Order: sequence, then structure tokens, then C-alpha cells
Amino acid sequence: MTIRVLVADDQTMIRESFGILLNAQPDIDVVGEAVNGEDAVRQVGELAPDIVLMDVRMPVLNGLEATLRITEATPDVKIIILTTFDSDEYVYEALRVGASGFLLKDSSAHQLADAVRTVARGGALLAPTVTKRLIEEFSRMHTPRLRSERVADLSERETEVLRLIAQGLSNAELADRLVIAEQTVKTHVSRILVKLGLRDRTQAAVFAYEAGLVVAGQ
Repeated sequence: MTIRVLVADDQTMIRESFGILLNAQPDIDVVGEAVNGEDAVRQVGELAPDIVLMDVRMPVLNGLEATLRITEATPDVKIIILTTFDSDEYVYEALRVGASGFLLKDSSAHQLADAVRTVARGGALLAPTVTKRLIEEFSRMHTPRLRSERVADLSERETEVLRLIAQGLSNAELADRLVIAEQTVKTHVSRILVKLGLRDRTQAAVFAYEAGLVVAGQ
């Protein structure tokens, strides 16, 4: 299956470079380029991409607001935030409103293509150390919210899995840590997302920090 990608960035060089790199992949097709957030929202409606590579800082409408509008209107479309800063507060908020992860603009062609494939498969960009640190820094900036009524819907095992997701563990690492089959881990993750009404593992990780299930830095 070909993954349809929309690149949204106000810098022509970035848009064209990413387009060339991704179109060189046999399973990825860049279907459009947007010059700002408002343009991105419009093109998502017209082109129905699977993935949007979204610059966080753009004129007219920034990447955060564009991400919010897109995830609310078309929840099947996945957003990867592009930034030159691994500590950009816009990125923290974008993760909260539905982005599936973020990527630094100086990432290699291999990292870029792998990120697109990971998110297209329903995964989240949580594995890199910088992403885990990003979420931890975000959690330090916000007082944990009381979400006990939603956490109470989870079984003891599901709560344990949620804590480990927030620590950046992959399904394979979760299976190894809990001594269970990887397919069982996938079932737990799916149930957690459904019970908590979350889009993906990134939102699950942010939820765990906000709910106080995980303490940043530990």
C-alpha cells in the first residue's frame, strides 16, 4: 500500500527537499505541499493524505492550530510535527491535541521515511530518547490532571502497560518486560486506547504523565 503524504512548511526548500526524499521511496507518495497551516487544513480535505508532515512554526495558521483542526475533522489522518527545536513548546501542545510524534528537520532520509512508515502503521514516534525527554519536559510544565475516573476503567495489567508505554517501550520490549506474547501486548494497547478515547501511543503516554501514573524523570 502506498502511503500518501502532505508536506506543510513555509520554506520552499524544505518542502521540495522532503518531497524528493520521500518520492524516492517505492511505498511513499507526496500528494501535496502546503505553505502554511491554513493551506494544510484545506489540502487535507481535498487530497485525503494518510500522513501530514507539519511544520510547527508557520504564518497565517501555525502547526499547532492546524493539527488541532485536522485531528478533530479527520481523525484518521496522522500528523508528524516538523521542528528545528527538540524543546519547542509548540510540539508539547501538538502531542496533546493529536500529533503522533515529531521529527527534527535535520533528520536523515532514512529517519524521515521510517517515521512516515511507523506512523502509517499506527505506531508513534516514542522510541527515540529525545521524544521521551520531550514528553517528560512537557509534563513538568503542567500540573497533573485528576483523571482517576478514566484510569479506574483500566485493569491492573492495562495500567501497567500504560506506564511502560509512557516510558517509551516498544511492543517487543513490553512483551519481554512483562513476559507475555507480543500479540497480547497489542491487545492490551488497543483496549487502553479504546477505554481512554485516545488516538495512539503518543496520546497514551501524555495521558499517563498528566494522570500522575508516571513521574517525569523516573
